[in-house]
Amino acid sequence: MLEQIRIVLVNTSHTGNIGSAARAMKTMGLGELWLVDPVNPIDDQAIALSAGASDILERSTTVATLAEAVADCGLVIGTSARSRTWSWPMLDAREAGNKAIAEAPKHKVALVFGRERTGLSNDELQQCHYHVAIPANPEYSSLNLAMAVQTISYETRMAWLAREQSTDAEPEQDYPLSQDLERFYVHLEETLLETGFIIKPHPGQIMTKLRRLFTRARPEAYELNILRGILTSIQKTGRQRGDNS
Repeated sequence: MLEQIRIVLVNTSHTGNIGSAARAMKTMGLGELWLVDPVNPIDDQAIALSAGASDILERSTTVATLAEAVADCGLVIGTSARSRTWSWPMLDAREAGNKAIAEAPKHKVALVFGRERTGLSNDELQQCHYHVAIPANPEYSSLNLAMAVQTISYETRMAWLAREQSTDAEPEQDYPLSQDLERFYVHLEETLLETGFIIKPHPGQIMTKLRRLFTRARPEAYELNILRGILTSIQKTGRQRGDNS
């Protein structure tokens, strides 16, 4: 199951932090690292601070966008240190570890960490099913990137160890991959534009609110297929009426 867990670092500024994150991963048995648009490529400093985890750096994958890094993942959990304009399903570190291990047998799971100073953008957080916040001391909550990776990786390992010792396995649900959800959101927006529910010059926050709704509902794969079928039916009916008018 640990092989199904992917650590994703977004737009990391300092290569040393990448190396330290790799070290944190390896101590907890995690080995899959993805880098999204790092400011600088892996260098000698990253290798030195990995302290024996350079194999993780060598196997790491670098991509341009978060969407590419999580496209084949069925569960995406993004770290967030502050409240946002739109509330999102929240987990603490322990809950994040438990949920990651519960779903790992079925599909890839991405644990996403943002920029050292500003974290993940709102757009990036909207690509996550859940947000996780580490309940640090509110009077001094300064966790560096490697510390955050270490904390979440530790909770993931503890959840894995508990599951290995348990005889009560939870039933596995078939959730859509991240790329399938993004196709659904594109389809939904196209349909709402065609029906006039959304006006292109003034879209407002409709899609953001709908993303939040479906993230909270977390439709399973077959349910998402039903929703896509409904949208296709609406589009087909609207286009037929347009042809007949």
